Amino acid sequence: MSLSNSLGLLGRKVGMMRLFTDDGDAVPVTVVDVSNNRVTQIKSQETDGYVALQVTFGSRKASRVTKPEAGHLAKAGVEAGEIIQEFRVTAETAGQHKAGGVIAAGSVFSVGQKVDVQGTSIGKGFAGTIKRHNMSSQRASHGNSRSHNVPGSIGMAQDPGRVFPGKRMTGHLGDVTKTTQNLDVFRIDEARQLLLIKGAIPGSKGGFVTVRPAIKAKPQAAEGAK
Repeated sequence: MSLSNSLGLLGRKVGMMRLFTDDGDAVPVTVVDVSNNRVTQIKSQETDGYVALQVTFGSRKASRVTKPEAGHLAKAGVEAGEIIQEFRVTAETAGQHKAGGVIAAGSVFSVGQKVDVQGTSIGKGFAGTIKRHNMSSQRASHGNSRSHNVPGSIGMAQDPGRVFPGKRMTGHLGDVTKTTQNLDVFRIDEARQLLLIKGAIPGSKGGFVTVRPAIKAKPQAAEGAK
């Protein structure tokens, strides 16, 4: 079974900090709150045609929940969450959980494990061509006037005499779904259900993220192997 179909956790990006190793090295980590991931439904091959765990995270007022969703959550006996997502899993994994149960961080991830984190990148509004597409600009000195940070010519010759669709130009930058792959779980705070992940992850503070086992992680080398 592909690791992309493995069980993950929903969470909220708290922010970044640094931790120190025993050798005194500073390690930048992102703190992700994955507390109270509740199972709202277990989908089976016989009933739904595939096996999956439906999980919710966060808390939402009852007045902000539609009647169909409220009935669905009441059937599982769980509090309404802010986001709901499914994780494709094996029948064996699905059998280890029940509707209304809480998934702990330590039961899914371990220290040193590689994970993929998906979130919504920070929106930067309307951006110029150079910034939006990470192009190189000219130097802003020695008589370059105002042409140092512009894309230059976008047109064609008389044939075909038009700008092709897809030309990289100015426009909306950010606020899209992004996934950062192969990050290390540096520490797990079991008491507060926090994942401390080495490096930066997409999104702003308070944004929702999805943490899954990495799908491109290289297998760990055997002990003693050169």
